[in-house]
Amino acid sequence: MIGVTGATGEIGRRLAQRLAAAGVAQRLIVRDRSRAPAPAGAACEVVAFGGYADADGMRRACDGVSTLFLASARESEDRVQQHRTAVDAAAAAGVERIVYLSFVGAAPDATFTFARDHHATEQHIRASGLQFTFSRQSLYLDFLPHLAGADGVIRGPAGDGRVAPVLRDDVADALVAMITDRAHAGQTYELTGPGAITLGEAAALLTDFGDRPVSYVDETLEEARASRAGYGAPAWEVAGWISTYTAIAAGELDVVTDHVARLAGHEPVSVRAFLASR
Repeated sequence: MIGVTGATGEIGRRLAQRLAAAGVAQRLIVRDRSRAPAPAGAACEVVAFGGYADADGMRRACDGVSTLFLASARESEDRVQQHRTAVDAAAAAGVERIVYLSFVGAAPDATFTFARDHHATEQHIRASGLQFTFSRQSLYLDFLPHLAGADGVIRGPAGDGRVAPVLRDDVADALVAMITDRAHAGQTYELTGPGAITLGEAAALLTDFGDRPVSYVDETLEEARASRAGYGAPAWEVAGWISTYTAIAAGELDVVTDHVARLAGHEPVSVRAFLASR
């Protein structure tokens, strides 16, 4: 039995559909049963729980699961603790392996503050004694068009740094292989697009393939804080948003691998191909 958390989200929903099509029995672990997908194909059951902080609910949901896909929780100040609780509950339920949705460059000193959460989670999974596979992906290519505001401007202190965004569909394709083949136990994969671009180049491509001109403004840190002040978000969250751009500037997201092709059996979609197909 494969357990799939986050099945109402963008990655979990895609993964559930692909596992069902492959004839894999799975259990969708969700907080809202009414939002769970109903993929056609193999046996698929739905179990509701109270989220990763719900240790008892998580343990019950994982009973009988051999491999668990652990989607990362929404960003929050206690996200690492939520992950630790979920991992411990999975271990107590007898789960043998966790496939964790992490992030490129996960490290204790990563510039991208949320990547530090992913590193801490990876370390806890290692310490749990469970088998593991870590799927570290780059920024999602699907989100690229949404970087520009209503005024058609992408703002952030990314400088001339580069990033190789990856399509969510490509991530889901690669995850199927990681989850269904135990040969991937103990491995860490970095899922990226086929080439890295600057945000200035991204703006030019969005202009070429969109219905409005898009430009990029390389903000200072002070400008970045000021331009996001009106969102009403807490300081830790704003810092995380801004550090996405400073991580690009630092070169920490300038990562291009062949891992999607190796796992999914096809090349990842490029920025140009994605925008041209919209």
